[in-house]
Amino acid sequence: MIFTYLALLLPTILVGVGAGPVKPAFSLNRRSDGFPYPLDDTDKLEESSLAKFEAYLTNTKNTSSHGCTLENAVRRQEWHDLSVAEREEYIRAVLCLQSLPPKADKKKYPGLNNRYDDFVLTHETQAMHLHSTPHLFPAHRLYVWAYEKALREECGYAGYQPYWNWGRTASNPANSPLFNGNMSSMGGNGAKAYYPGVKTTGFQKPYDVIPADEGGGCVTTGPFANMTVSLGPIGKVLIDIPPNPQADGFGANPRCLRRDVNGFSSAQTYDNYTYSLITTSGGDINHFQADMLGVPSANNWGVHMAGHYTIGGDPGGDFYSSPGDPVFWFHHGMIDRIWWIWQMQDPENRMNQLPENPPADDFVDLNWTAERAETWDLLDNIGGMGGKFCYIYV
Repeated sequence: MIFTYLALLLPTILVGVGAGPVKPAFSLNRRSDGFPYPLDDTDKLEESSLAKFEAYLTNTKNTSSHGCTLENAVRRQEWHDLSVAEREEYIRAVLCLQSLPPKADKKKYPGLNNRYDDFVLTHETQAMHLHSTPHLFPAHRLYVWAYEKALREECGYAGYQPYWNWGRTASNPANSPLFNGNMSSMGGNGAKAYYPGVKTTGFQKPYDVIPADEGGGCVTTGPFANMTVSLGPIGKVLIDIPPNPQADGFGANPRCLRRDVNGFSSAQTYDNYTYSLITTSGGDINHFQADMLGVPSANNWGVHMAGHYTIGGDPGGDFYSSPGDPVFWFHHGMIDRIWWIWQMQDPENRMNQLPENPPADDFVDLNWTAERAETWDLLDNIGGMGGKFCYIYV
C-alpha cells in the first residue's frame, strides 16, 4: 500500500521539482502603503498594470529593453516618501548645480549665472520644440533625465529625480512638506503680493482666470530663499517684474524666486482628475494628450496646467522660463509617470504611439542639455534612448 501511494505521488513531486519555484509578481513595495499617504486610485492602477507590462517586456520580439528590466531599473520616488535626510541630500545637489559654471555661451546669453541656468535656457530657447504636439512627452522625458544625470554626475547625488503626486497636496499645497518652507522642503510660498491672477485661453467664466491666492511675492523661507533668478521673464505673469534688458529675454535680470502656491489651481489636481485622464482616453494618445493639456469645453484646465500654476509666480508661471523654479522637475516627473501608466494599460499598442505620428527620422535636440535623440527611441522608460533610460516610478 505504501509503495502504491509513493508511486502515485512521485510524478507529482517530480513535476513540481521540474517546474521550479513560481516567480512572484513584480511589486513596487511603496513606502506609502498606508500612513501617512494611503495608495490612491492611480497608485493602485499602476500596481495592477505591472504584470501586464512585465509580460510585454518578456514577450517583446526585439531588444529594445537593452537588458533593462523592472527588477534592475532605478526607482524614482515620490517626494513625500523620501526621508528628511534624502530630501536634504537632493536639495544639496540642486544648490550645487546652482553653484557650478554654465556650459552654454555666456557671451550669447549673458543672463546665465550657473549650470542650473543652462537647463532653464534650454526650455526658453527650445520651448516650441519641447511643446510641439509629437514632442511634449518624449522631449520632456529626455529633459528630466538629463537634469537627473547632471545632479548625479556633476553634484554627486546618489538618488534619482523625485516626482510630485499632486493629489497628495491638492487640498492644501502651501502647507505640504513640499512647500511648507522647512529646510527639508523645496522652499515656501511667496509673500503676499497683488497680481490679477492668470488668464487662460478658451475657457468660459469663471475658468477664464486662475485667481490669485495668498502668495505672489518673494520666497523667504526654506533652502531657496536666497535663490537668484536671472533669465527672463519671457511669458510674463506677474505685472511688477522688471523687463529683461534684452528683447529676447536672455540678458541678466537678477531678482528673487517668487511663488503663488495656488489652491485654486491645485483643486484640479486631485487624484480623480489624474485617474480619469489615464482611463478615459480610449487608447488614443491624441485624446490623452489633449485632456492632459486642458479641455475648455469641460472647464477642466488639465493637470499639466493646473500643476504648473499650483507653483505659479516667477519664473514658475512663465511658459518659457518655468524650469527656473526647482519644483518644475517634480511636476514633469509626475507627467512622465502618468504617461508610463497610460502606456501600461495596453503596452502592445501604446508603447509605440505618438500624437500626430511624426516621421520615422524625427528627432529631439536639446542643444547643450542632452545629445540629439531619435524621438521614437524616447518612448520607453525601460530601454529607451539606446538603453540609457532604465527607470520606473514607485
